[in-house]
Amino acid sequence: MTAPVDVAERALHLSALAERRWRLPTDEPPARDRARQLREHLTSYVMPRVASLDAPLLVALLGPTGAGKSSLMNALAGAVVSPPGVLRPTTREAVVVATAEDAATLAQGPLRAIPAASLAYVTQGARPGVVVVDSPDIDSIERSNRALADTLVEAADLCVFVTTASRYADQVPWDVLGRARQRGLPLVIVVNRLPADPADRIDVLTDLGRLVRDAGLTGTEAEVEIVPVAEGELDDAGQAIARSAAAPVLARIDALAADRDERLSLARRALAGALAGLTPLASSVADDTEAQAQRVTSLVDLARDAYAGALADLRRDLRDGRFLREEVLRQWHSFVNADQVTRFFSSGIGRIRGAVLAAIRGTPVAPVGIVEREATSDVIVLALAHAAEGARRVAEQWSARPAGAALLAADPALWSASATFDAELRPRLLEWVGGIAEDVRARGATKRTLAFGASIGVNVVGVAVMLGVFAHTAGITGTEVGIAAATGFLNQKLLQALFGEAAMTQMIDQARASLDALLEGAFIAERARFEALVPAPHELRALAAELREAAAELAA
Repeated sequence: MTAPVDVAERALHLSALAERRWRLPTDEPPARDRARQLREHLTSYVMPRVASLDAPLLVALLGPTGAGKSSLMNALAGAVVSPPGVLRPTTREAVVVATAEDAATLAQGPLRAIPAASLAYVTQGARPGVVVVDSPDIDSIERSNRALADTLVEAADLCVFVTTASRYADQVPWDVLGRARQRGLPLVIVVNRLPADPADRIDVLTDLGRLVRDAGLTGTEAEVEIVPVAEGELDDAGQAIARSAAAPVLARIDALAADRDERLSLARRALAGALAGLTPLASSVADDTEAQAQRVTSLVDLARDAYAGALADLRRDLRDGRFLREEVLRQWHSFVNADQVTRFFSSGIGRIRGAVLAAIRGTPVAPVGIVEREATSDVIVLALAHAAEGARRVAEQWSARPAGAALLAADPALWSASATFDAELRPRLLEWVGGIAEDVRARGATKRTLAFGASIGVNVVGVAVMLGVFAHTAGITGTEVGIAAATGFLNQKLLQALFGEAAMTQMIDQARASLDALLEGAFIAERARFEALVPAPHELRALAAELREAAAELAA
């Protein structure tokens, strides 16, 4: 048999995994409820009970609205400690009948996860060693009430389920009983308000027995006892079930309070059932986790495809140069003295270097700073537009899926590019421009073009390379007379004269590759805003595997 310390360590490990799963965002409320259920069962019941079989037993009174839980509670306490009535479904409190010592013990163990404001402690009618809790209705219109009732199911050693002759077949209560069966919780079913006619009573109890068998509540370690209560079997004040009618439940509670061995026996059975029930619950939580991993993978793939498409569109627009404003290109066009340079090209490639130098020496100061600044601004405007389009595509596709729609609803800014996109891109582009100048300097260092390049200015040649990335002759026909085409032609001839065709191509390709990498990084950062909303799929799959393994080890 596994030593208690091993059980405690394994329970603590599984509890930590359940806590991780519960804290992860999930797109399916039922999945979150199951994660909460596993977490609460471990922290509220398994770990405290493993730590001490001698701790007070927790008896939970559960049932649907108006079934008579409060009336039974008052009968068990021998006083009106839980007011019955039509207003009870709206209360947020569970009434706890316990001695002061037992209340303090449970507050540090099974009931520690429940807010103090949700528990009303009374000592009247309390029995040492046994704590009785009248829970909120399990079919309450208040979700917090249902959640509190679920928590008590996970924390209980014995469940007293109260229903009526007219409501015993309702689906919601049987869902709760299914969890009681799954965790092997000892169960007493009190059927209240049975009809006076013996034949009708037999029909109800027979059908209830069938439902009990169909639900798998028989043949388990947890015994099931059915206690019938006839219509009108109340005390004189009408606030409690008559003690004679509630005698089987009273006797059970009194016997547990009077005999420590009985309490230990029940605690052992309840714990054994709880440990056995961990495997199916943990398996369900693991299934939920794997299913979420699939949904998250789909969302992440949508984001990656959308931003990849937006980046491809941006690269295409950058290559044709049409995004650059004409006034910027015209300043550069004027600087290189287009008419003279074009005329010199007809003299042959051997004369081009000297011709170009002669032409440029007579021009005004090169508008390097203006062209760099304005061209960079044009790139930012274009990149921002495509980043916004990428965000719109992702948001549109995510909003069509329940998993993504809830995430988008929390942050409408995700429908566009981030507010800091342009401010963060600008310094990176300026670094890119500076890197081009460094490449020009390095390439001219071992060539005769060094003196020539220096006389023009390394930054001037760098701007030519930068514009060559955007405005080049590829695909330009003789019928095109646009300023981008003309500037691309001049830049190409200028760089070819200075460095040769192969080196020119290398410089432009390297600059383009650096820009591609820079923009890709910027778009990855934009996409990360969406990816940060969901857990990493591989982490979810790993967590699912750990949950299954830890539950199997603990159940063993």
